[in-house]
Amino acid sequence: MILHYKRAIQDILDHKFLNAVTIITIAISILIVSAFALFFVNASDIISSWQKGVRIMAYLRPNIPHADIGALKLKIQDFYGVQNVKFISKEEGLQMLKDQMKRQPSLFVDLKENPLPDAFAIRMIPTSKNREKIEGLTTRLEALPEINDVEYGHRWLARFTNIFNLFKLTGFALGGLFSVAAVFIVANTIRLVLYTRREELEIMRLVGAADSFIKAPFYIEGIIQGALGGTIGLAVLFVTFLIVSSNVQQSFALDFFTVRFLSIKVYGTIIFCSTCVGWLGCYLSLKQFLKS
Repeated sequence: MILHYKRAIQDILDHKFLNAVTIITIAISILIVSAFALFFVNASDIISSWQKGVRIMAYLRPNIPHADIGALKLKIQDFYGVQNVKFISKEEGLQMLKDQMKRQPSLFVDLKENPLPDAFAIRMIPTSKNREKIEGLTTRLEALPEINDVEYGHRWLARFTNIFNLFKLTGFALGGLFSVAAVFIVANTIRLVLYTRREELEIMRLVGAADSFIKAPFYIEGIIQGALGGTIGLAVLFVTFLIVSSNVQQSFALDFFTVRFLSIKVYGTIIFCSTCVGWLGCYLSLKQFLKS
């Protein structure tokens, strides 16, 4: 095995340009695929976080008597699927808005009156946190004469889900395309190395060398190319992630969500797949060469 590894490394050093192109192609492929995987992971976290903390905001009409507000709260609390109801006065709502926008205090300097309405924050039981049941409760709330408007972010979620599905489809398509391209580039690289050593290989076969002995260094070479390409691609993605995530966290207050990188399990899976790409390219090249 040591001899095979030495031969594989020597072939890589003897054909630096070809192997560099191969490794860079694999790295670009892995970078694109893992970037989409990173998007999927964080997008799924956002959707899960929203679903766990979903609440319906029911905004009241102005000038409703305080006694009617208490009765309305009890009425909403009895609706099916409602876990709890919290009344938020317009003064409390304005203070919450100011706390959330501490970095933009100038927005409230010229504010002469409170533009916010009184509202109910309604949380649902976990078993009712699906779109159909949320929309059913929303319809019942909108039918109440004291309610002016109801909002729970369904439009935002629908648009985000559509974008998520579009990126998923694009990611699979680009990942498959670049993986096929990487396989063929690895195959062509190994094929060129085989042709430069064809006389040596023919002599080895004439003196009785087994095909497995001849193939082993090339398989190792393909695996090294795939592993290096995958590692470089993920390293570039990680550096980019650190830069982007630090800027995002400085610009936005993401209390409900933390941007995270790929897990060790996903990282290892991507590296394994990149080595398989290198191995498959080598397999296709050796199969054709040894037949001829």
